[in-house]
Amino acid sequence: MWLLFLIPACAAAVLSCIRLVRMTATADALAEQEGPRPPEAVGIGLYETAYLAGGPDRVVELALVLMASRGRLHLAHTGWTTVVDPRGRSRLERAVVAAVGPEGQCRTDELRRAMAAHPTVLEIGSRLSLAGLATPAAVQRHTVLAVRQVRQALLLSVLLLAAALVVGGLADGSASAALAWFSLPLVLTSGTLLMARVDVYPYTRWASPIGQEVLREVRPQRQHGLTDDDERELLTAVAMLGSAALPDARLRAALRTHRH
Repeated sequence: MWLLFLIPACAAAVLSCIRLVRMTATADALAEQEGPRPPEAVGIGLYETAYLAGGPDRVVELALVLMASRGRLHLAHTGWTTVVDPRGRSRLERAVVAAVGPEGQCRTDELRRAMAAHPTVLEIGSRLSLAGLATPAAVQRHTVLAVRQVRQALLLSVLLLAAALVVGGLADGSASAALAWFSLPLVLTSGTLLMARVDVYPYTRWASPIGQEVLREVRPQRQHGLTDDDERELLTAVAMLGSAALPDARLRAALRTHRH
C-alpha cells in the first residue's frame, strides 16, 4: 500500500531536483558568456543600487518616494497616487506620470505593477546584467521557482510518508521498509537544498556576486553618515532596504500593498 505513496514522492523529488540542476547549469553558462565590466563603466546611481538590492519593484518604490519627497506626487495612505507636478525630470519620472494616466490619479498598487514591467525599469536591469552586476531577471525568477519546487517536493515526501504510515499501520512490519524507501526522496531533496545554499543561492538574488560587492560599498556610507546630504542618505536607505527605511509612517502606509 505504501508504494502508492512512494511513487509520487520520488517522482516529485527527481523532477524538481533535475530542474534545479538544469537551471543552475544554464545560469553558469550565461555568466561565462561575457566577462563583467567594472562598475565605474556602468554608472551606479540610486536606481541601479535599488535594482541590485530589490529588483524592479524596489526601483519603482524608490522613484515614488523620490517624486513624493520633491512634491511631484502625492502618495495617500488610502492607496491612491496623485500627480502634483506632471513635468517629469527624467525618463523614469515621465514614465511614472504617463502610467498614472490622464486623470492624474490611480491606485498605487496598480501603478507599481505597471511600472515594474515598464521598459524604462527593465532597461536598468538589462544594463546591469550585461555588466555582470545583476542576475538576469528570467534566471533569477526561474531559479527561485526551482528552489521553491524542491522545497515543496521535500514537504510532499514528508506528508506522503506520514500518510503511508497511517494507512499501513505503525505496528506492521512494512513500516520500517516504508521509512527506508522514503529516505530516498527525503535525502535527495534535502541534500539538493543544502548544495543550493552554496551553488544556487547567488542566482536567487537580484545582484550577482560582483553586484553584492558593490552593495557592500554602499552600506557604510549610509550607516556611518559619511554624507551631509540628508535626502540622498534617505533615498539610499530606501534603495537598499525599501519603504521600511522611511521615518514617515504615513508614507510607509501609502507604499504598503492595499487590498481592495
